[in-house]
Amino acid sequence: MQKIYASPEAALKGVLFDGMTIMSGGFGLSGNPESLIPAIRDAGVKNLTVISNNCGADGFGLWMLLNNKQIKKMISSYVGENKLFEQLYLSGELELELNPQGTLAERIRAGGAGIPAFYTRTGVGTVVAQGKPVEEFDGIAYVRETWLKADLAIVKAWKADEAGNLVYRKTARNFNPNMATAGKITIAEVEEIVPVGSLDPENIHTPGIYVDRIIKSTINEKRIEKLTERKRETA
Repeated sequence: MQKIYASPEAALKGVLFDGMTIMSGGFGLSGNPESLIPAIRDAGVKNLTVISNNCGADGFGLWMLLNNKQIKKMISSYVGENKLFEQLYLSGELELELNPQGTLAERIRAGGAGIPAFYTRTGVGTVVAQGKPVEEFDGIAYVRETWLKADLAIVKAWKADEAGNLVYRKTARNFNPNMATAGKITIAEVEEIVPVGSLDPENIHTPGIYVDRIIKSTINEKRIEKLTERKRETA
């Protein structure tokens, strides 16, 4: 099965539709599918539910879809310093399902593992638990959370082989491996594509069975959302 596509647009052809749910990897601007997001923007698909830790930063990442009025709902754990995200939510133009970060990660992992629900102590007694079943185990209250799945998962990896096995690099690993398992279709953009057998099996983070399409990334800016530097000490 040929998994390699010539461009982001070619990989997305026949996949996108209005009202779909998309998972997008990344933490801040690290590990964002930088090439696929602009292609989704240019496709003009609307009324999207997007599952991602955050929604990019001003001018970058998923912010592009927000600015283009393509996102109806965000399922996230962090609003960050994204002023547009804040503005659209407060004005009622954007639905938001806010999750504790660990809960969000586990809901995605559960979706990929075929586990429809699980219990966690995180959020008990807060607004996070409102409207959700709460049960006691060993005298302790736990809130029930449900899995998250998507019509499409877009992820960013460092390397892929031609069979779709993926290796992530450092912080870009974040949400990407879990999301790759939870999409009906998973498209990976990677910096380098190598022949099958080139990757050390012990270091493969996402097995190729989860990956449907691969593109070589066209954008690798790897921006830092908020750069903090320490002044050099004088001798």
